[in-house]
Amino acid sequence: MNFLRRAALSLWARKTRTLAMLATFLVMSAMVFGGVLIDDATSRAGEQAKRKLGADVTLSMDMDSLKDGGEGGSGGLQAPQIDSDAVDRIGRSPLVESYNYESFNGTRLAGGAKIVGQTMDPSVPNYTLVRGVLDSCLMPDFAGGKWKLLAGKALTAADKDRNAVLIEERLAKKNDLKPGDKISLTPNDPASKDTAVFTVQGVYRDPSSEPDPEYMQFPGDRMIVSSRALSRLNSEEDGPATRLSGAVFKLKDPATYDAFKAWAQRRAGSALDGFKLGINDKAVRQMTAPMSAVSSSTTVAMWLTGIAGAAVLALLVTLAVKQRQKEYGVLLALGEKKRRVIAQQAVEIFALAALAIGASFLFAAPLAQAAGDSLVSGEAAAEQKKLDSWKQPPPGQTGLQQGQDPNDEPVLGADPIDRITIRLDHGTMAALAGAGLGIALLATAVPAASVLRLNPKTILTKGK
Repeated sequence: MNFLRRAALSLWARKTRTLAMLATFLVMSAMVFGGVLIDDATSRAGEQAKRKLGADVTLSMDMDSLKDGGEGGSGGLQAPQIDSDAVDRIGRSPLVESYNYESFNGTRLAGGAKIVGQTMDPSVPNYTLVRGVLDSCLMPDFAGGKWKLLAGKALTAADKDRNAVLIEERLAKKNDLKPGDKISLTPNDPASKDTAVFTVQGVYRDPSSEPDPEYMQFPGDRMIVSSRALSRLNSEEDGPATRLSGAVFKLKDPATYDAFKAWAQRRAGSALDGFKLGINDKAVRQMTAPMSAVSSSTTVAMWLTGIAGAAVLALLVTLAVKQRQKEYGVLLALGEKKRRVIAQQAVEIFALAALAIGASFLFAAPLAQAAGDSLVSGEAAAEQKKLDSWKQPPPGQTGLQQGQDPNDEPVLGADPIDRITIRLDHGTMAALAGAGLGIALLATAVPAASVLRLNPKTILTKGK
């Protein structure tokens, strides 16, 4: 008799054993497939978050280099500066989505205008800081929604040759300023008598009322101008390039950080002396924290289920082989080849596996969606609670004395992901089917070895 027909008759004749093995395979397949689907969904959600947020790479002063002798190792303690031309060459990388300049300098309000808070230099009245940028919309506080433009327009690269300024609403209110009005600023040098007239291009709101912990600047006194205008105000321009204290590059994909560093070194060369590049993928990590936790737990559960399921199936098949030794002995005594007996055993297992895998496709996705949503929402709620518990350090302190890490400050607009979308496509189905049949093959391998050791004469004469 053909071994395929014998396999079919065997499955039908032993209905209880067949149903028990089918149920075992079905439960194991559903759990493993569910784990694979959840792991795939969390991976896709993480990748989507990375593509959406990108990652900020900061070009900032290298403190180690400063300790070793300052800019270019000249032996001084002057903070390094970099030309805007070098930053532009780096920013043209195809890996970069956008970039922004960073510069700052002191100024004094002239023409009768007054600051809101206390002067930052007791010897200079109305002294505060001005920040220089290329595009104000790319500043993290504007991009994250913490600061909001109330009137006027943001600063862009098109404003680099204009004396335009963004002011905070408290400074605007104190001096009765609105977009289009003029305000006079002086260079940082207190001895300078020069002034420059700036046009108020926009008024924004910063909800903070605490002074900046590093410079103790009252947030209502912060002004934002183009970096080029700030250089002109302080007579720092030497040619078409603007001197900057740093820059921020937003990468399209955080995974390309190393390639971007290599690009920056090639394009800027020695201009990067005294600077270092550092990636800040904090927003990505904050959003994908629930994904990482769920993925880790489901991966472990998936492997444990797969290994335990294969072990249980192997045990069931081994017991079945022992129970059918006389059947196999008769077949072998009649001249049937051992490989055909093993093939019959494999066909029986593969038939059950195929049936269980097919059935699990029907309900594995909805079960995985429900389980995944429950796991992810729980992890997201715990992560959100942790973020909500973070508090600003007291004014004038970094929080280190209170055991706070300044790097733990939550990123606005990067809420932890609390939902995933399970997707069962053809590629996933093929991978899952392959994994299931692989487990079936593993479950068949151990009993097959015992069939090879069978001796028909011993079985028929001694019963074993």
